[in-house]
Amino acid sequence: MKNRTMKRICVYCGSKPGSRPEYLQAAKNLGHALLARNIGLVYGGASVGLMGKIAVTMIENGGETIGVIPQSLFDDEIVHPGLTELITVENMHQRKETMASLADGFIALPGGFGTLEEIFEAITWSQLKIQIKPIGLLNVCGYYDPLSAFIDHAVAQQFIKPKHQSLYTIHDDPDYLLDEMRATLRCDEQTSRA
Repeated sequence: MKNRTMKRICVYCGSKPGSRPEYLQAAKNLGHALLARNIGLVYGGASVGLMGKIAVTMIENGGETIGVIPQSLFDDEIVHPGLTELITVENMHQRKETMASLADGFIALPGGFGTLEEIFEAITWSQLKIQIKPIGLLNVCGYYDPLSAFIDHAVAQQFIKPKHQSLYTIHDDPDYLLDEMRATLRCDEQTSRA
């Protein structure tokens, strides 16, 4: 466990731009926040939507950018040609496993079913202690407010333990989010030494 750092962050996000320009701007801002900390990007490999925007931001500024894509989506998601590395896998399960193994933490930008499924799997892995990597939700324009309210509801209904809400950080500022995730990483190190 010693010397754990955030060298790469796995970012889950939409392959569409969404309905508001703030979503694309948030992807760009997150890219710059990663670059400022010399953190590489692991993501789904596409050149479209929020995925494309964060990748372009990283690539244009010399940041490490690793894409992971299943062969079945190779044509549909329009793979970005300028990646540091492109890893092609057989299926979605291998995609998620590969992305997780390459990353030291996870962030979800706005996205659809795939984004939600991926970030919830990461949270579940933390809950089950399969991994102890920090997790963040970048809450652009309140995108994750309804999800946060639903999780509060699930806690109130006793399907989620209150302590498990601390498995992730939610914030609208990428710099704050990354700083909190780094602090969580340090807390995990100290706990593991105790």
